[in-house]
Amino acid sequence: MEQVSFYRNSKQFSKGRQDAKMGKVYLVGAGPGDPDLITLKGLKCIQEADVILYDRLVNKELLNHAKDGVELINCGKLPDYHLLQQDTINRFLVKYAKKGKIVTRLKGGDPFVFGRGGEEAEALVKSGVSFEIVPGITAGIAATAYAGIPVTHRDHASSFAIVTGHRKKDEEDNIKWESLAKGIDTLAIYMGVKNLPYIQGKLLEHGKSPETPVALIHWGTLTTQKTAVSTLAKVVETANNEQISNPCMIVVGDVVNLREKIKWFEGKQTENLLTNEAF
Repeated sequence: MEQVSFYRNSKQFSKGRQDAKMGKVYLVGAGPGDPDLITLKGLKCIQEADVILYDRLVNKELLNHAKDGVELINCGKLPDYHLLQQDTINRFLVKYAKKGKIVTRLKGGDPFVFGRGGEEAEALVKSGVSFEIVPGITAGIAATAYAGIPVTHRDHASSFAIVTGHRKKDEEDNIKWESLAKGIDTLAIYMGVKNLPYIQGKLLEHGKSPETPVALIHWGTLTTQKTAVSTLAKVVETANNEQISNPCMIVVGDVVNLREKIKWFEGKQTENLLTNEAF
């Protein structure tokens, strides 16, 4: 993959390193999967980093933009298994910055949307380490867009909520299910396949119609994207039949009905594969 040059911005990086006694950490959102969806500033952070700590859902193609000699650290985070625990990641960020390194912490989606970016920023503040937050495109809007589902629409939805589909182990459920079921038009639920029967039950219990459309978007924005459409009453059955697993966005709301009219990506998946093979 050809590296993109950001000469003017690179000078700002170099100046920052000369002025500082220690390095700096960039908490970067890598986007939802398609490597073309990273921001220009996020790409610059990859290019200038001495150390990159990256998560499982980061597209590895982005690492091709890193400079020679960069230290790459895989932070893992498979479901129910973390290659590196969060406290260890925090310590690494601090350790390398205090060695004078430019550190890029590369996260899938956006660092502040279920990315633990807030926890890492707190750890950096506590240790006196300089940092910047580089927002990324989160899957709640990107995967839905690639599935042809707008999260808002003047005729169908004037509000949407981003909801976590899983909790810390042994943590009490503090999600306001009644407010979500009755007060929000579109729900974008992250990593909820494992808890889908529970999510379904809570929404039905609090008054969401069983006929509410639901979309399951697996590996959103990638050529392997798969979208299955169902209703709230039948979504668990659909997930099982279609063998849907995480990573997956669960989209609940009437906007799902627009998919058949404006879906655009599925036909391009084969086209993209053929284009990539041509190179």
